[in-house]
Amino acid sequence: MKLNPQKAADYFVKPNPDSTGLLIYGGDAMRVAIKRQQMLTALLGENGDEEMRLTRMSGADLRKDPATLLDAVKAVGFFPGPRAVFVEETTDAAAPAILAALQEWQPGDAQIIVTANALKASSKLRKAFESHRNTYAVGLYDDPPSRAEIERTLADAGLRNIHGDVMSALVDLANALGPGDFARTVEKISLYKLGDAGDLSIEDIDACAPASTEASLDDVLNVVAEARSGEIGPLIQRLQAQGTNAVSLCIGATRHFRTLYTAAADPGGPAAGVGRLRPPVYGQRRDRIVRQASAWGPARLEMALTVLTDTDLLLRSAGQTAPAMALMERALIRLAMLGRAR
Repeated sequence: MKLNPQKAADYFVKPNPDSTGLLIYGGDAMRVAIKRQQMLTALLGENGDEEMRLTRMSGADLRKDPATLLDAVKAVGFFPGPRAVFVEETTDAAAPAILAALQEWQPGDAQIIVTANALKASSKLRKAFESHRNTYAVGLYDDPPSRAEIERTLADAGLRNIHGDVMSALVDLANALGPGDFARTVEKISLYKLGDAGDLSIEDIDACAPASTEASLDDVLNVVAEARSGEIGPLIQRLQAQGTNAVSLCIGATRHFRTLYTAAADPGGPAAGVGRLRPPVYGQRRDRIVRQASAWGPARLEMALTVLTDTDLLLRSAGQTAPAMALMERALIRLAMLGRAR
């Protein structure tokens, strides 16, 4: 039986104890591993591994010795409770051994849990698990996690009753990070709040979230927008040493000043304009954008965008011979000086 995303999310939390098995497949190995572990923990309990109620093997093992799977499925455990055999990194090359085990399975045998990379609809494994009357198949894709999945991840870490901007910030973080990185970040937040009875805040999330790959870029853009021209040179040198090129810096600067212009030009004022930004911004970053947009105003931000557009065309010009980063640094200094004008 094939499970849709909603039913699959419920199944991982509460699997059928009488099922013959489950196939989880998808191109993101971390996403597959997280859901497989969630399901096995729900099925076997926290001590399934220690009590030897879980047997692990790889698809490569089955190609060498196809009988290994059926032997493990039929084996009698030393401890009471449900049992499972987990076959990882499986391909269609191991399908004959798995199909044989599915056919021989009887109530009381260990469940057969199989994980694989992305499988085509014509895959023998997919067809076997989707057509079997007592097995399930779940395909995991790179879709953003649902609100329910995010709340479940938070609840598992002991973080509950989160609402408003804080929950919105966590949803944005879950969409920006991979599932493994988000799970680790939530665990870090949980440890950070250990012993702290106060509500989770945006600042708590900022303190625990992984540093953005654009953190240094954000630094130099804020320096420019706040007219601190003396700090631009050292930051440019650091960005260049990290491998950032002038075109990327120009694109980032254009994006930042376009955001400021959108906020500043809003009829309701910069604060209202920032509230309409998509994706939304929160906390200290939101306050900073409001301050910068208010200080610049729409007219000077139009001038800044003109400077950046001209610089971008110059950087991409085939006849340009001057060092690209030097041109970009000069443009940013011009912007910072423009920001000082009143």
